[in-house]
Amino acid sequence: MYSKTPIEAVFKRDRIIVICGIALVSVLAWMYMLYLAWGIKNLDMSMEMSLPQMQSWGAVDFSLMFIMWTVMMVAMMVPSATPTVLMFARIYRKRCERQEPVVSTGMFLLGYLSAWAWYSALATFGQWGLHSAALFSPMMVSTSPILGGILLLAAGIFQFTPLKHACLTHCRSPLGFLLNEWREGSRGAFIMGLRNGNYCVVCCWALMSLMFVAGVMSLLWMAVIAAFVLVEKVAPGGQWVSRIAGLLLILWGAWMLMGVLR
Repeated sequence: MYSKTPIEAVFKRDRIIVICGIALVSVLAWMYMLYLAWGIKNLDMSMEMSLPQMQSWGAVDFSLMFIMWTVMMVAMMVPSATPTVLMFARIYRKRCERQEPVVSTGMFLLGYLSAWAWYSALATFGQWGLHSAALFSPMMVSTSPILGGILLLAAGIFQFTPLKHACLTHCRSPLGFLLNEWREGSRGAFIMGLRNGNYCVVCCWALMSLMFVAGVMSLLWMAVIAAFVLVEKVAPGGQWVSRIAGLLLILWGAWMLMGVLR
C-alpha cells in the first residue's frame, strides 16, 4: 500500500493552509461586496427621490470608493491567482526546507494585491472624472451609450494586441515567471508578487473597465468577468477564448455605437 513520504506530507499541509487562506480572503471580499450591493439596492428608491442631481465627492467619498474598488479586485482576481500562489509556496518549500513558506507566500499574495491596489486608485480617479462630468448615475452605471461603446471596443481590440498576448503568456506560465524572477526572503516574495500582479493588471485592465459599462456594483458582471479571467489564465486554449471574447466585445461595442448614430 502506497504511503506518502515526509516531504509529500509537508507539501500537502502547505497546500491546505494556503488554499484555506486564499479561500478566506476571497470569501471576505465577496461578503463585503454583497453587503455593499445589498445596501445600494435598499437605498435605490430613496436615492432616486433625494438625489436628482449628483453630488460632488469629498475626501471621504473618494477613500470609500477606493476601498470598494480594492476589495472588488481582491474578490475578482484572487481566485485566478491561486495556481501561481500555490506554485510559489511549493517552490519556496523545496528551496528552503527548514523555513515555513506561509509568511513568504502571504507576502507574495500581498505584493500581487498591491498591484491591483494601484489599479484601483486609477479606477477611482476614472469614476470621479465620470461622476464630475455627469456621465455616471447614482447607481454607479454609465449613462452614456457612446462611452459604453468606446469602452467595449477598446476592451475587444486590446484582446488582440501583442501586449495582451505577452502578459497573458506570463500569467499562463507561472513556473517560468517564478524561476526567472526568484528573490529570497519576505521582501523578495513581495517584489515577486508585485511584478506578477503588474503583468496581471496590464493583461486585464481593459476587461475591468467594463464594470463602468455594466455597473460598478453589478455582482453578476463581477462574477462573469472573474470567471472569464480564470478561464483565460488556466483553461486549455485560453488564448483562443481571449480572442473570441475580444471579437464579441467589438461587435457589442459597434452595435451600441450604431444605435446612437441612428
